[in-house]
Amino acid sequence: METECTPTQLEFQGLGRRDVVAKFDGGQISSDGGGLLLREVERKTGIIRRLSECFRDFRDPEAIEHTVEDLLGQRIYGLALGYEDLNDHDRLRLDHLLAVLVNKEDPTGCGRAMARDKGKPLASSSTLNRLELTHWSADHSSRYKKIVAQVGKIDNLLVDLYLDAHDEAPRQIWLDLDATDDPLHGSQEGRFFHGYYKNYCYLPLYIFAGEHLLCARLREANQDASAGSVEELERIVAQIRQRWPATQIIIRADSGFCREEIMAWCEANGVDFLLGLAKNKRLNALMHHEMAQAKEQAEATQAAARVFKDFSYRTRASWSRARRVVGKAEHLRGGANPRYVVTSLAQDTYEARSLYEDHYCARGDMENRIKEQQLDLFADRTSSHGMRANQNRLYFSSFAYVMLCALRRIGLQGTELAKAQCGTVRTRLLKIGAQVRISVRKVWVSLAECYPYAELFAQVLHNLQTRPPTYAPG
Repeated sequence: METECTPTQLEFQGLGRRDVVAKFDGGQISSDGGGLLLREVERKTGIIRRLSECFRDFRDPEAIEHTVEDLLGQRIYGLALGYEDLNDHDRLRLDHLLAVLVNKEDPTGCGRAMARDKGKPLASSSTLNRLELTHWSADHSSRYKKIVAQVGKIDNLLVDLYLDAHDEAPRQIWLDLDATDDPLHGSQEGRFFHGYYKNYCYLPLYIFAGEHLLCARLREANQDASAGSVEELERIVAQIRQRWPATQIIIRADSGFCREEIMAWCEANGVDFLLGLAKNKRLNALMHHEMAQAKEQAEATQAAARVFKDFSYRTRASWSRARRVVGKAEHLRGGANPRYVVTSLAQDTYEARSLYEDHYCARGDMENRIKEQQLDLFADRTSSHGMRANQNRLYFSSFAYVMLCALRRIGLQGTELAKAQCGTVRTRLLKIGAQVRISVRKVWVSLAECYPYAELFAQVLHNLQTRPPTYAPG
């Protein structure tokens, strides 16, 4: 016998002699009260406004209720607040607080043009998906999808936001490159099986400078991990040097990027590099003495031992010249573990052990940034059929990440969450129960009285409001 359920009333385990019942009848109560902090971030940085300028809108201006900036704001705020699917917005479009974040002048939606839209201030999922699905060749004559993403401008904006985040040019910057798998569970365009990851996937390329995301390029998986790296570096380095001509630029990556094309380009363009180098028999033979030393030390101390060697090395065919290589002769409990890096950095400035342990190993932090992108901002939610649409989805996740990083960098500076991951920032600061009341003159947001981080929240707001804007609209 099937159980009859009343969808408007939920019954839970009783409390003593009391029944415990619940209904979804609280009115305008949002779980995202802390999203108001993201609105302050947007006011200081103009991330969403500037992104909207990277789209061409061919819709009839007289028929538009949701501008491109509105649609992007709704999508990016949604991702930052933890709503990964477009379908979520069929309910979120009723959320008055999200409408406030998007800067809807009528956050109740009572003034919508069509009767079926009354009380729904925001866009539905079918309207939002036009941001993703519009073909690059769309124009005024297209029937439905007329909002075209200009990929070059979006790419340049990621770099501009990084540059704007600095009050002055740094002496030196490190650009970290890495590729990762984006597993696919359908028949998406560009779907290939990757032997290393053992699944069907995309192979996106990421470039970071510290926590700042400079490039998120979706790629097919039937190619080398380093494919397209030189093209991305060319535009990024040129853009950085236009603003910071005297800054030293060093690229850093694992052995998947140790390619002659990349190293030769760096040498020809005054860019330094520090790259992992895959071990081989010739390299191991050159490290034979150091490996014996490391083994002897490990046996004497019963602990892992490392010995470093600095030498010049050239491959027999693939490299155009000899280059500096640092070898790490390491002996662990399980046996020998030799590792190598190749670099253009001078020996008198970067000693072998420090080069490897302090500088090369630091690239591991980039993997944490990629995890934030994929796990916290849903960058792997590439379930559209077309690759261009999935690239747009990756862009939206990327800008949601950039917004949360700006909140962390500006608002959380000097607080206990200054180095917290994006998921932690969302849980602690953004997911706050709030009652929303809207009158003619005010928007009242009553935050939960039992919220345990009220003092931190107030400090973050103060930090954001006292920081000078990094962007002035033209």
